[in-house]
Parts: sequence; C-alpha cells; structure tokens
Amino acid sequence: MLSFGLTIVRHGETQYNKDGLLQGQGIDSSLSEVGIRQAEAAGCYLQDVPFTNVFTSDMKRAKETAEIIVRMNRTCNGVDIDIHPTLKERSFGVAEGGRVEDMKNMAKAAGLSIPEYTPPEGETVDQVKARISAFLTAMFQKMAQDHQDKICLDKEKQLAETDGPLPGHPDDGVLDVPAHALVVTHGAYMRVVVRYFVEDLACSVPLDSDMTQVFSACSNTGMCRFIVTLKFSESDIKLSAMKCVFVNRQDHLKKEDS
Repeated sequence: MLSFGLTIVRHGETQYNKDGLLQGQGIDSSLSEVGIRQAEAAGCYLQDVPFTNVFTSDMKRAKETAEIIVRMNRTCNGVDIDIHPTLKERSFGVAEGGRVEDMKNMAKAAGLSIPEYTPPEGETVDQVKARISAFLTAMFQKMAQDHQDKICLDKEKQLAETDGPLPGHPDDGVLDVPAHALVVTHGAYMRVVVRYFVEDLACSVPLDSDMTQVFSACSNTGMCRFIVTLKFSESDIKLSAMKCVFVNRQDHLKKEDS
C-alpha cells in the first residue's frame, strides 16, 4: 500500500477570465497581473508544504501557475514539473472565445446546466473523464515508481486517518503522508475531477459536506486536496481508497485581500 497527498490547484486569472470569456483548449492565454499575484499568494500559502511530485497541464496559464508555486516552495528544490496534456482544460468547441454568459444561455435553451452541456464540437463530460482516468493511471505509476521505498505492507497503518474539523492549516491532511503530489490544471476540468472522484471512484467527503459546494466551480487558484491510497499486485497498481480533505479552499486569496 502507498498513501499520498494530492493537492489540485486551478491556474491563476487570465484576461479572458476577467472579461468573462471562455478559453477552453483553443485559447492558450498567459496569466494576467492579477493571476500572477494569485499564483504568488498560492505559492506563499503552500511554501512550507512538502511536495515530492508536481504535474501540470501543458497550457500556459497552468504551467505559469505551477512554476510560480514551485519556485516559492521551500521543499521543491530538484523537483521536476511533469507536463501532461491530459490535464488541459475541457474543450468548449464553437463557444471558445465567446462569453460565458452566452454558453449559459445555450445550455439553458437545451434544458441543461453548464457542467452538463456540450457545445457543438466541444468535449463531453465522459470524454473529460477518460482523460482524467488516463492521467490518474500515469500519476499512479509515477508515484509508485518514485516512492517504492515508502510502500507499506501494513494496511491499518496506511489507512490511519484523523476525522473531525480541520485546523485550517496549509498542511491539513498531509502531515503524516510519505509523498505528496501537486497538480495544476483548469476550472471546468477540476469540476469534472471532483464529481468523478466522488461519484465514480467512491471518494469519501468530510462529514456534513454541502454537496452543492463540493461540486461547485473552483475559483482561480482555488485548491482541493485528497488522500489517495494505492494497492499493488505483481502486475498492477490499483486505487484502494480516496478521501477528500477539502474542496475549493481560498484562504490565500482572503489573506491577499485583507
């Protein structure tokens, strides 16, 4: 068994985000000045949280955010950033470059919410889930390869976790895990990730969670954290358990605004 932390961060703001426009995969924007400050605030918040592995989308806004967080982290010296196209944003087809409000109207006309709606030539939720599954397979293999010395045969020790209210610290949930992966990706992609984890992979959520909030859109540089436990056979690596620590945490942005 191998348990590791998984912290997923949405990229910082771009000018398209500020203007309420859809980027998807067709528009590869860089961070705005506000987005850079948000990424720096996220990096400051996470600066003392150990990361053993870093993965990011191949799109500029995600790569720039990951680079800033890694640069500011005190434990990431020598940690390579693994770039994965499977982490790129959901494609919105013909709606890319247009207003988010226009796509909301398109979804409404189809009798669907935005997360359920697929614009013409866009990517369906199931297609995004397939990319998520492909990324998880690659990440699980990488974590197992990099942390063979941390694999534990004692199942009870691996799954020992504390319940109850979180203290609200940057290292919540990952104090005792032997490895920790940082993933930087995109808002619509993250929304599918969380639903996929909970509904398809039986990821547990904190007691008394408001599921509307759990499945809500994540703000720029909003963070989600999970504890993942893998099990091994002679020829395979499989997910054994997954626990959600928190979703859409924005404490670093509140500190920046104060």
